[in-house]
Amino acid sequence: MSGRQEVLVGGAGGERRPAGLFVGLCTLDVIQLVDHAPGPNEKVTARQQQVAAGGPATNAAVTFHHLGGSATLLTAVGAHPLGAGVATDLRRLGVTVSDLAADSPEPPAVSSVLVTASTGDRAVASTNAAGHRLVPPHDLDVLLAGCDLVEFDGHHMELAVATARRARETGRTTLFDGGSWKEGTPALLSSIDVAVCSRDFKPPGAGTPADTLRFLRERGVAWAAVSGGAEPLVWEGPDGGGTVDVPQVRVVDTLGAGDVLHGALAHQLALRGPITAEGFVEALRAAAATATRACASFGTRAWLRDG
Repeated sequence: MSGRQEVLVGGAGGERRPAGLFVGLCTLDVIQLVDHAPGPNEKVTARQQQVAAGGPATNAAVTFHHLGGSATLLTAVGAHPLGAGVATDLRRLGVTVSDLAADSPEPPAVSSVLVTASTGDRAVASTNAAGHRLVPPHDLDVLLAGCDLVEFDGHHMELAVATARRARETGRTTLFDGGSWKEGTPALLSSIDVAVCSRDFKPPGAGTPADTLRFLRERGVAWAAVSGGAEPLVWEGPDGGGTVDVPQVRVVDTLGAGDVLHGALAHQLALRGPITAEGFVEALRAAAATATRACASFGTRAWLRDG
């Protein structure tokens, strides 16, 4: 990593929109809709294909912008031709990319995704963030000054921990997307205000959503929730907790649903200001509705066109 490039994309007009900084993984997703996942030495013909920029923080940033916010993605893309395709896709979708690996000739991480048509279940293979070691940019304070909220997906952990600490120091709301447990997560959690984790996020010794919520609370996270697909979100705040139902829909594809949930939640929180129990529940409910819409179509882009 020896340079950074910004692709500036903004909305028209002078109206202020909620602004979010999204820190984490950016991949090139190759998504295939198949009748079934192939077995050993088996070849299958896909019904549909989609190629798009992906990754938890990336999809959250796309969602945030789609809902009316201004989104900046702090990540690694690189100068490889495949990286140029990623940047072009995000530019088209209105996301500002701050590329901390702009001089790298290596290709971006590629996620190979198979979505089973009958169930919407997905299987994913990717190198994720293994190819880059990122540190905060010199103008991090400028990026933080321009945003209302910072979201982290736990990838590029060194960058995430340093950015979260600085975000906390400057009074920005910090949101954590806990898709899975990663080394370094406890250090990141010490600077997190809001965490929403999937049931695949398994802290040491945790076996239930209640265990996960307790783990987060003990590390200073004030507002937390655990998602479970179509199951109700289980949440907890400083003065209690409860559940939030998830709307039901015919599932076509679950890929990126959690990312959309976090992008929509970030947008809700950025709009609302100080968090209250009532506001947190309403924000979770609105975010779940958006994520559900995304599950009703194939890939991570169709729902943007459909509403």
